Amino acid sequence: MSKTKNLQTGHVALNVTDVDRSLAFYRAVFDLEVMAEGKEDGRRWAFLGRDNRLLVTLWQQSEGTFATDRPGLHHLSFQVDSVEEIKDAEEVLRGLGAEFAYEGVVPHGENASSGGIFFTDPDGIRLEIYAPTGADPADAPTPGAPTCGFF
Repeated sequence: MSKTKNLQTGHVALNVTDVDRSLAFYRAVFDLEVMAEGKEDGRRWAFLGRDNRLLVTLWQQSEGTFATDRPGLHHLSFQVDSVEEIKDAEEVLRGLGAEFAYEGVVPHGENASSGGIFFTDPDGIRLEIYAPTGADPADAPTPGAPTCGFF
């Protein structure tokens, strides 16, 4: 058994089809800063974060759209402090024409106060923005299953 201490998630690396398009999307929705960028043909990438903390990296190394029927990433989730922040992000996403899994802010499950919005990025990667409280008293969109399952 590993003896690692204080384990936490570092950055998340995403394969994208068009780094410029994804860069604009992630900066608009999450207010991320470009920390570093590679613009060489065949080696396009971007490192995004806040306050000198790397959060998301984009790699232009794929074609097509995100495949939900294959092993790998299920969805990427971001926590914010309040439902108001979620609604602000939802407004930005609607302006960008993002596709949503459910309508508006929904709880994580039946009788849950945590919840958020569930949507896809330009490559179909499933994303979530949620707050730990404030999503109740709305009904969960999928009875008996976690909303973040994208059922």
